[in-house]
Amino acid sequence: MENSTGTAGRDCRPTEVGEQAVVDEQSVDVAAVLRALRRQADLSQRELSARAGVPKSTIARIESGDAADPRLRTVERLVRAAGGWLLVGRPGDRPPEVVPVPWVPHDGMRDEAGRRYPAHLDVWKVRDPKDWPGAWWAEWWKLPPERWPRPVPAATYELNRQYRDLRRWGERIRHEVTVRRVADGLPATSWQFLAELPDGRLLGELRAHERNPRLLYGDLIDAGEREIVLDGVLVVGTCRQLGTGRRLVEALTAEMDRAGITVAHAVADFGGVDLLLACGYRLEASRPYALRLDCSPSRRAV
Repeated sequence: MENSTGTAGRDCRPTEVGEQAVVDEQSVDVAAVLRALRRQADLSQRELSARAGVPKSTIARIESGDAADPRLRTVERLVRAAGGWLLVGRPGDRPPEVVPVPWVPHDGMRDEAGRRYPAHLDVWKVRDPKDWPGAWWAEWWKLPPERWPRPVPAATYELNRQYRDLRRWGERIRHEVTVRRVADGLPATSWQFLAELPDGRLLGELRAHERNPRLLYGDLIDAGEREIVLDGVLVVGTCRQLGTGRRLVEALTAEMDRAGITVAHAVADFGGVDLLLACGYRLEASRPYALRLDCSPSRRAV
């Protein structure tokens, strides 16, 4: 073990750990490596115990640092069960290439009892009841802070792996999606923005058009005045609540600033109202009617 190679920090917490990971003075931080491998393999301590044939209590002691010098054979069984491997060699030997395993992002966080959170789960800080699933189930997240039945925890995590995977997928979408304006093939007064993934998959679209306010207000408006009318914002159903619609509206606002246009109008309902209010739009006193033209043959016969 002393001749395993890799990278780590002086505080024995690696910034990037792999199947070969060490700290200064060639001392292996077995606990950090095991937690990182277990997270990468999506294994709880109980599941790793069953796969490796090592008692769960032994794994817990190793990961907590209570087992300061675990047996090499035990470590080997755990590493292999988690999909990793050990390398033992001589100084100067060139190790083979390995795929780095990211360290556990919440490794430095502790619960109220001073324990680490499960390495294979995702942990996030709780700033208000909306961040804590327990408040949603109890339905007291709507209450003001002085009426909360108990303080919210400093952090929480999702035990349900399906929900956890959906959360991870959402975070990946937020990170990878890009918004761009489409100009080719459109009239000069038409505005179109697309939200896409790197592979070209379309997640959302915004369309708008310019109008001349002088047609409405006559000579009360300067001849060069321009306004935007937001025609609609569409986002793929599975990607809603991920901020894609807001990014599209913010891209429109930024383009309006560059064009010197200061006013935009929109008509929205349901969730669209909340989206536009969050983006700085304000409700107007007018109440437009919702109308529909149906040109199907069955409607014409009526």
